[in-house]
Amino acid sequence: MYPKYFALLLFILTIYVFLSPATADYLIGVGSYDSTGPAAGVNMMGYANLDQSTAGIHFRLRARAFIVAESLDGPRIVFVNLDAGMASQLVTIKVLERLSKRFGKLYNEDNVAISGTHTHAGPGGYLQYVLYSVTSLGFIPQSFDAIVTAIEMSILQAHHNLNSGSIFINTGDLDNAGVNRSPSAYLFNPPGERARYSRDVDTLMTLLKFVDGKSQRSIGAFTWFATHGTSMSKDNTLISGDNKGAAARFFEDWFTSTTTNSTTYNAQDNVIDVLIKRASAIKATGGQPCGPTTSQGFKVRKNDTFVGAFCQSNVGDVSPNVLGAFCTDSGLPCDFNHSSCHGNDQLCVGRGPGYPDEIKSTKIIGERQFLNAVQLFTSANEQLTGKIDYRHIYLDFTKIQVSLAGNLTVKTCPAAVGAGFAAGTTDGPGAFGFQQGDTKINEFWKRVRDFLQKPSDYQVECQKPKPVLLSMGEMFFPYAWAPAIVPIQILRIGKLVILSVPGEFTTMSGRRLRESVKQTLISSGNGEFDNDTHIVIAGLTNTYSQYIATPEEYKQQRYEAASTLYGPHTLPAYIQEFNKLAESMAKGRKIVNKGPSPPDLASVQLKLLPDPSGDSPPPGLKFGDMKQDVSIPKSGFFGKGDKPIAVFWSPNPRYDLLTEGTYAVVEMLQDERWVSAYDDDDFSLIFKWNVDNSSTSGLATLEWEVPDSASNGVYRFRHFGSSKKNTVSTTEYFTGASSAFTVS
Repeated sequence: MYPKYFALLLFILTIYVFLSPATADYLIGVGSYDSTGPAAGVNMMGYANLDQSTAGIHFRLRARAFIVAESLDGPRIVFVNLDAGMASQLVTIKVLERLSKRFGKLYNEDNVAISGTHTHAGPGGYLQYVLYSVTSLGFIPQSFDAIVTAIEMSILQAHHNLNSGSIFINTGDLDNAGVNRSPSAYLFNPPGERARYSRDVDTLMTLLKFVDGKSQRSIGAFTWFATHGTSMSKDNTLISGDNKGAAARFFEDWFTSTTTNSTTYNAQDNVIDVLIKRASAIKATGGQPCGPTTSQGFKVRKNDTFVGAFCQSNVGDVSPNVLGAFCTDSGLPCDFNHSSCHGNDQLCVGRGPGYPDEIKSTKIIGERQFLNAVQLFTSANEQLTGKIDYRHIYLDFTKIQVSLAGNLTVKTCPAAVGAGFAAGTTDGPGAFGFQQGDTKINEFWKRVRDFLQKPSDYQVECQKPKPVLLSMGEMFFPYAWAPAIVPIQILRIGKLVILSVPGEFTTMSGRRLRESVKQTLISSGNGEFDNDTHIVIAGLTNTYSQYIATPEEYKQQRYEAASTLYGPHTLPAYIQEFNKLAESMAKGRKIVNKGPSPPDLASVQLKLLPDPSGDSPPPGLKFGDMKQDVSIPKSGFFGKGDKPIAVFWSPNPRYDLLTEGTYAVVEMLQDERWVSAYDDDDFSLIFKWNVDNSSTSGLATLEWEVPDSASNGVYRFRHFGSSKKNTVSTTEYFTGASSAFTVS
């Protein structure tokens, strides 16, 4: 469950995990809920790749939440870390509506923050603006409902778990989990400013440790660190939390392994021939009926009380592909200024540390964050005390007046993207014919643009030097293409201040925002804030409005600048408006004018992706029967690192998401009964789904890479699923198990 090279430290670390002596200063609660969406045929959110649709699960997605309150009647805040590409305005609206029905005004838009991890391997179709739903063929209710329900349930759990407790904070550097993917743009920032930093990415990780006041045991940990959720490539089709989801899985499993006294069955002393003979006598069960929630009883992790979350920060120009970007045709480094090869952006691709294995890269970057978090977790001794507070406001970002030095006043612009947006990044190259840094658009693409919406003269001038490729702020058919109204928010826990930003700030943009807000808090307050105050940026929070580059980076028009929607003065506008909130917080003033509310576009969403229309297995077979049983090696057993595979007849997994359940299980025979050892929330077990070409029936493939931590013994695969014979029939549930096999 955790990296073997770290196992030697467990005994030492366990004493820190158990004992964190502290006085209880807050009410604290944590919660976690399955947010995994449809695992077949739904376009993934992140790369905007039409060919990238879900076809299985690497490991499950979750919403993880914490609540901190001064007292039962005092102020409180909610923070949700969501395994998704980003937050969605419509998701936030509907979550708040559900919370209002349950709790009245207790949880509202002011004190609830929903932040995406930025995985690019989750189902799309849950954002309300046209630009973000084109590749998903519009709105996908199943994706949306899975996310909204998971957020609601994670908050509900945290609320019901509220108890007296304390919070510790710790910070430390992690140097090898991110590189700047637009280094030439970073160099446009002033030399004196750059000289203040040793790296062109932020390496600081901030961790909160939550400790129950009664038992003095830890109940959760949330970290913030900037690196993109792009370890899994644009060609991946497996649902995955990417490197941050992996880090969370490793952390939660590590904590459980250090704080439980569970025994592990190990057949090390058994004669291998006996195990092989025992396994050979156990045949596949065939498909059998089961109930809608049966798979939940086969989950490995039940009633987890510890929540570990890895949150996103100012991630705009930070890539987890730390080996650098290289040309796929020559193997040479890409062009420095444009990240292209011979003028072709599609040939320039970043390499993760496990190159060419993207799952290995995901694991490595996840482990690096996890291991750093464990060090911070076990050594955290700075306790947070003081006020719980929050501020929130909506802003029409298409026309903010910004005051600059020298009494100069400028304005932000209606949303637009430039040519560099279409070029993509080294994490996921975009369309042919574009390069990062393009400041001109050829006549063909101008005609395409003008057919959709010719940008106004005002827009063209306002966005310079960005060449407007899509003027989304002027596009309203069939409904708005991009947000005009976005929220900004500040949450406070004593000397921790969280800045909830609705997009992806670049490294230098984030540094400027943090520094400016900190100075405002110190200069405007009465001594509550000082240089020891921690400022954290929570990226992609509450809604999504793409990127925020510095005005200097904006000049080069690489991807991040071309995706800075509201023009060259976007960052100064954010700093100005956040400083107003910070001053209000420092002086104890409430916000009177909370700005214009964003639209709720649920009623006008286009839904072009059809639902599955019914499935049947081939004649004479049942769902859950074997298409291909486990093929036993000549040795008679599988060793560590081997990959047993089984294929079951299985309908489209969109009939039921099996929320808080599992499609795939590896069972181990212990004392003549089968016990779940791994499920589809494990990094080592993969569930794939595809349509059989010869029969047009569905197939579920279960692949298990036997981990080093696996005990020797007898195992088998088990698959769960659901089906409908047609669109009006009732859902039927089934399970089936493979023949047994031996691991030694």
